[in-house]
Amino acid sequence: MTPVSRARPAAALVLVSALAAIGLGPAAVPAAAADVPAGAGSYSDTRPAGTSGPTTNTGTPVTPKVTEAARNEPVPTNDWWSSLAFQRYGDNPYSTPMYGHPLTYQATSGGLEVGYPTEPAIVGEGRQYEYAHKADLTLGLTGLNSPDTKADSWSDWTVTPYWSDGARTLRATIGHGLPFVYAKGSGGDARITTAAAPTVFADDGNVLGITVAGHHYALFAPTGSDWSVAGSTITAGLGSRDYFSLAVLPSTDALATYRSYAYSFVTGSEVAWRAGSGTVEATYRLTTEPQEGTETGTLQALYRHQWLHTTDQLTPYTYVSPRGTMKVREATSFTTSQPASGVLPALPASDGVDRARLKGYLDEVTGAADPFSGATDTYWTGKALGRLAQLVPVADQIGETATRDQLLGLLKGRLEEWFTAGGASEFSYDREWRTLIGYPASYGSDTELNDHHFHYSYYVYAAAVVAQYDAGWAADSAWGSMVKMLVRDAANPSRTDSAFPFLRGFDVYAGHSWASGHQGFAAGNNQESSSESTNLSAALVLWGSATGDTELRDLGSYLLATESEAIAQYWFDADQEVFPASYGHDTVGMVWGSGAAYATWWTANPEEIHGINVLPVTGGSLHLGRVKDAIRRNLAEMERENGGPAVEWRDILWEFEALADPAAAQAKWNAGADAYTPEAGESKAHTYHWITTLNTVGAPDATVTGSIPTSAVFEKNGTRTYTAHNYGATATTVTFSDGTTLPVPPHSTATR
Repeated sequence: MTPVSRARPAAALVLVSALAAIGLGPAAVPAAAADVPAGAGSYSDTRPAGTSGPTTNTGTPVTPKVTEAARNEPVPTNDWWSSLAFQRYGDNPYSTPMYGHPLTYQATSGGLEVGYPTEPAIVGEGRQYEYAHKADLTLGLTGLNSPDTKADSWSDWTVTPYWSDGARTLRATIGHGLPFVYAKGSGGDARITTAAAPTVFADDGNVLGITVAGHHYALFAPTGSDWSVAGSTITAGLGSRDYFSLAVLPSTDALATYRSYAYSFVTGSEVAWRAGSGTVEATYRLTTEPQEGTETGTLQALYRHQWLHTTDQLTPYTYVSPRGTMKVREATSFTTSQPASGVLPALPASDGVDRARLKGYLDEVTGAADPFSGATDTYWTGKALGRLAQLVPVADQIGETATRDQLLGLLKGRLEEWFTAGGASEFSYDREWRTLIGYPASYGSDTELNDHHFHYSYYVYAAAVVAQYDAGWAADSAWGSMVKMLVRDAANPSRTDSAFPFLRGFDVYAGHSWASGHQGFAAGNNQESSSESTNLSAALVLWGSATGDTELRDLGSYLLATESEAIAQYWFDADQEVFPASYGHDTVGMVWGSGAAYATWWTANPEEIHGINVLPVTGGSLHLGRVKDAIRRNLAEMERENGGPAVEWRDILWEFEALADPAAAQAKWNAGADAYTPEAGESKAHTYHWITTLNTVGAPDATVTGSIPTSAVFEKNGTRTYTAHNYGATATTVTFSDGTTLPVPPHSTATR
């Protein structure tokens, strides 16, 4: 779910057929807030009077739906399985469909529905494709009738739901890429209920192979037990043991391989990353525990964005998914390696920019009666901060230091207002949900915990720009502590921080973020504005570089490189290997757990559908220029759907085009510069600088990377331009992957 530039009329929701109803309830009125110091700033530890925290859709306050064992752990909202813990809809105490891939799941009173959707449906007048959850079978215990399902434990991409009806208990570990479901139960026999009478293709007592709805499954009970089939009900006594499992098979002849790992239960998952010298490496590791025997290996299915970037050996086994083909690895870990995506505080200086003209555009911004355009809530304030922050290094670049400092003053003033509790705007910490909520909130950032990574990306980005020019302001003893509070809420790198969950919005295995805090939809979770997600990643690179925080800088590099590939594959279908052949679009506005949609939350206008995954355009947007053919297809479709060139968001789409064809974008700017209104997060100053600079130095060249994250390469007519910004206090030499070296003075940008 995404905050965007228009209200969301109910009619727009028909574009996504699998959505559940959404709504905001009446606000609760808490006691007066107390202030918690954080450097020079502060936040409240109780919500401001008249505001609301997380609620059901009818406005009833909710607390995390977790077991006592998990009560003291920060709950990772905004995940693929968050409906287990966030009961958004009061009449559903179990979960909505959860899309692990290749399997899908839904918790019910009797256990866990399991499905493997392999045929896409094209719905919503052709705008959406989905592999919707449909239960092939339900895993449970005989007699189980639980009043609810809770989250019992979780790791980076796995979760264990818990059922109890007083006499029986069930836990079932599920996760991204897991072809197995690992169950532990007490008080009843293992029970598998199939959607239709199964066909048995293998029966070896405690190991049973069945086919349901054309999909092949293997059921594994403890050695010595025996599966019994009676119509659509299959049971096995567990005796003194408490474990059983099932697996979806890529083919019936894979049974022997899968049997080898059936009792090696996955108990956790963790990613580790390393960024440096223009490369980002990540290792995805599962931990296992044998329930019988000594086997500790396992099988896991890799998404396209992962197997494209690994040299680890893969099996011939594959699965269907909404993200294209998944490929199976026979091991507990795999490693990906890909080029880092460079981030710049601004495009380099070029002789193509007319300084007098640029100054005139800058003066229009600084001379406005209200440079923040009346923004009061977290999202619109953020967009205004982003618009001004983009212009600070641009003004500095052409020697307009007074304008630069005026802009910095505006940024500091508004950030400090938000970073100080007790005023008209503030951040408030919710102890139950371990989250920081900005008030006034917007687009469900309070009641649904939506979009924190979108909103807060602008604040962190603006703070990074301030830090570039005023290190004292960014110190922990000054305002840096509040910036880090926002980072910890939206993208916490720590798994041991008891105040916030690890990487709240970013799904490390899916490769991108999720926007809905509760995941309460039939289509799973969703993300619309992938570019506002990468805005946070780029902001972390800049903030970490400016403040010397290499942990946050490298986190930003990992998030940006990973999500850049996910965006290319799953939003833009860069290789044309993901979208179903029957789907009639070259891009999507929204990715869902079940698929994707050519839609936004608020309009069916093609300009916004295409532009929402481009804005805000910053020095962190260069990664979008990696697959230029995808940009060309994207914009060609926009014009077909739009009935002609862009009218409303022409600046965003011109800037997007400049990443692939700067000359074409320049021609459109030249023809229309005086006849458009900038998008709310844009300005003519920035758009002019962006397009004219790229027309001069060329489009980004992602085939060459620099040895520091704040470097980039551009190419025009076979000539490369190299640039880098050095945030350090001493000179450095940046080495590029083609052997080029670039000396960069301290606190400076250099270009050659």
